[in-house]
Amino acid sequence: MAHLAAYFPITDPTLIFFVVLLIILFAPIIMGKLRIPHIIGMVLAGVLIGQYGLNILERDNSFELFGRVGLYYIMFLAGLEMDMEGVKKNSRRFVTFGLLTCFVPLGLTYIMAIHLLHYTPTASFLLGCIMASNTLIAYPIIGRYGLQRHSSVTLSVGSSMISLFISLVMIAGLAQSSGSAGHAAALPQPIFWLFFLLKLAAYIVAMLWLIPHLTRYFLRRYSDAVMQFIFVLSVMFLNAALTTFIGLEGIFGAFFSGLILNRYIPHVSALMNRIEFIGNALFIPYFLIGVGMLINVRALAQGPYVIWVMLLIAFFGTFGKAVAAYLSSLLFRLPKADGNMMFGLTSAHAAGAIAMVMVGMRLEVAPGQYLVNDNMLNGVVLMILVTCIISTLMTEHASQQLILSQTSHEAHKSHGAHPDDEKILICVKYPEIAPQLLNQAVLVRNQRLNRGLVALNVVYDDEKAAVNREQGLQLFEQLKRQASASEVELQTQVRLATNIANGIKHAFREFNCSEVIMGMHVHTNQNAKFWGDFIQSLYNGLNRQIMLSRFVQPLNTLRRIRVAVPSRAEFEPGFHRWLERLSRLADELDCRIEFHGREESLKLIAEYIDNHHPSVRAEYTPMGHWNELPQLAAHIADDHLFVVVTARKGTISYKNALERLPDELQKYFSGKNLMIIFPDQYGEQKEDSMSFTEAQHHEENSVYGTILRWLHRKLPLSHSSHESHEPHESNKPH
Repeated sequence: MAHLAAYFPITDPTLIFFVVLLIILFAPIIMGKLRIPHIIGMVLAGVLIGQYGLNILERDNSFELFGRVGLYYIMFLAGLEMDMEGVKKNSRRFVTFGLLTCFVPLGLTYIMAIHLLHYTPTASFLLGCIMASNTLIAYPIIGRYGLQRHSSVTLSVGSSMISLFISLVMIAGLAQSSGSAGHAAALPQPIFWLFFLLKLAAYIVAMLWLIPHLTRYFLRRYSDAVMQFIFVLSVMFLNAALTTFIGLEGIFGAFFSGLILNRYIPHVSALMNRIEFIGNALFIPYFLIGVGMLINVRALAQGPYVIWVMLLIAFFGTFGKAVAAYLSSLLFRLPKADGNMMFGLTSAHAAGAIAMVMVGMRLEVAPGQYLVNDNMLNGVVLMILVTCIISTLMTEHASQQLILSQTSHEAHKSHGAHPDDEKILICVKYPEIAPQLLNQAVLVRNQRLNRGLVALNVVYDDEKAAVNREQGLQLFEQLKRQASASEVELQTQVRLATNIANGIKHAFREFNCSEVIMGMHVHTNQNAKFWGDFIQSLYNGLNRQIMLSRFVQPLNTLRRIRVAVPSRAEFEPGFHRWLERLSRLADELDCRIEFHGREESLKLIAEYIDNHHPSVRAEYTPMGHWNELPQLAAHIADDHLFVVVTARKGTISYKNALERLPDELQKYFSGKNLMIIFPDQYGEQKEDSMSFTEAQHHEENSVYGTILRWLHRKLPLSHSSHESHEPHESNKPH
């Protein structure tokens, strides 16, 4: 046995990495068999293999590096996945809970340390600051249950950052007042705090201005997946380094960078998937194992006093967090499950506590005597193990409660309603446009249904069919990789047809799709065939929703969506479908959406968004007549998306002014991000049905429209009188 022990701890880097990977691989399997959360398994594995356990591995520089990256990753993901609109709407709740979860455990721990442990006021204050902060060690559980944007989770994460910030500031002030080495002890207190606040303000202002501009520039110019990932990590480490320079821990900078990048990385994007995958697969487990290696379980054998110190610290600190969480849930009138979640997320202490203890170990209160003694150090380290277990178990339990309550609520809400028929068909042809269309489909699809997408490439059945078919297959390989990165199932089909529109319609029915997304035909000059050679035949022959899109810059760099809504659009069967898709798009991109239309339409749109998407930042601007459409062009910036909800002839929202739409779009909105939506028009009517009273095909240009346009060119007549009466020609049968 002694001969075997000579080989430990392992020093070979390859074997160290191999052992860590084995732990990451088998810990979830073993913990799953024992019905114990995986995070506890990682921490316990670190205890077992560390120098205080079997001494298999030594906590070398690799654990320091990867552990720090893992901690930054947890905080960065927490900021990246926060519901920013919820933060703005509930700022008072964030401040209230943040102050409670900071000062309640601080006060209880301080009083306990003074009266029960008989520590000095300075040591008691340091211990109180440690328990006032917390580490979101259970946050990976939230991602597994898909609750990142739940109100209680967002509230817990934001409040954790408030309490952490206050604790770090108090620790910095404590170190300054104690005159520790490495701190500017020579500076008077007022000057120290003045410099600190100036550095903090300069950092926040600089980052809020620099990072958004830099991010938009980079994402517009570079679409390479690796480059985007490296750019995001660079931003995270830059902020972490700058906050360390200011005098705060780097975890605050990592969280702040996540908040800034929040709106540029959609939650369902391939980039977000890569960020989460790398963190959850390697860096975060490395951090958890490293935390376990810090825990000295042998300290329990030193006597009952260490156990007593650990129990007191863990009890009063955790009790303070529980009081803050459940008191806040009562004040905010939240369900019990939300209170459990708030307590679970805010009750753990890990690397942040170790960092603060290390500060205390450097503070010399007397010659050869430091603020933190061995008993306090061991008590804090053991407290980390206890609070990590409590936090993980409570967060797991609360997540299950929230999922069950959401499921039952949705089942009750949807009782008696028609089932969701969503299945999106993406028509692709050009490699430069197809990735954008797939990205749009991923953003507007229902994430809860998690249904796959269908990509279709229709080629003419002519002498070039074989070559075009091979190009279509190559394009699908690229799209499959993109969909796989977003964890979206993608069905593909290359279809031969003598008529492109008929090929799309037949595939639409074969796959039982609900809507179509396709790229907009690009013309270099104005002409009567704005819709291209087959789109007119498609939207007249297919009565389901069609979204034509043209993007001149990446979707995740858009700042505003402007939607032109025709009058009486709310009476169409497809009203809620296009409104739901645009709401999802605005929600995922975290950008504002502004609707222009009649008052009666805007009222119903606002009611729908308030009920189904309250986090969407929607604005409503009345537009009395459709001939005001060109006036919107002056307000459409390069990073805006202009959406036109149009209508087919023979429908209730159609008007003669829509015949000018191609010319107006080409003249006033050239070079802009553009989307044209043809909504569902005929409910459940079959595409194949046709009668003498309602034919399948409508001519794009009527004789009357041609005569009116000729008169308009010859005579300087105003359109205002023509539009103000909204002719009802569209309601006549064709």
